[in-house]
Amino acid sequence: MHRYLRLLLILLGTGSLFLVTSSYAGGIIIGRTRVIYQSSEKEAELEITNNSRERPYLIQSWIDTGDLKTRGPFIITPPLFRLNAQQENALRIELVDEEAVSKDRESMFYVNIRSIPSTSSEAGNRLKLVVKTRIKLFYRPDSLKGRAEDAFKALQFKHKEAGLVISNPSSFYVVFGALSVSGHTLKEPEFVPPHGDVTVSLPEGNPADSVKWSAINDYGGDTVLLQRQL
Repeated sequence: MHRYLRLLLILLGTGSLFLVTSSYAGGIIIGRTRVIYQSSEKEAELEITNNSRERPYLIQSWIDTGDLKTRGPFIITPPLFRLNAQQENALRIELVDEEAVSKDRESMFYVNIRSIPSTSSEAGNRLKLVVKTRIKLFYRPDSLKGRAEDAFKALQFKHKEAGLVISNPSSFYVVFGALSVSGHTLKEPEFVPPHGDVTVSLPEGNPADSVKWSAINDYGGDTVLLQRQL
């Protein structure tokens, strides 16, 4: 407990504090909650707007593979830039290593955007919020069969001793918007990978006779809610 208190005091003393949000970062607005990179396109773009009336921000961006440390096979241009108040810019994402992505299914990575507000020399030890936004990047080969918006309909559910087994026979990631078993809401898993499956532990006493689920589409919205008997 004392160690965490000491760390907080250090952050306050240096005028820095790190927070995590989804798409709104204290004046910085990220244009989308996910990026879809079609293999036929030379690059993908992500718009960033500084909605602040006066304050400029320093924007730093990079892509990782999901473990928060391994860089993905992409470059972002520009990786570091100043974004003045009431201005917008676009991050351009380009694949630089085709061997690092699958050809027969989607690949998923994460775009990290750090927004650092400017401070005047007179600010002293005033608290400064450095906000990190993290969104999914899906690299999607054009040769895939089927449609991404239909992938959640193909999910298969089986109740076994280990729990609920969810299988995804499609070539697309399915990210859940909602998932419940017999009225009990499940917070995990977040997604099911293409041509993969996950097993979810169920609470004791749950009858597990039906499942309801929805997915998040390419635009960040929820699909319709589906229901299936187990």
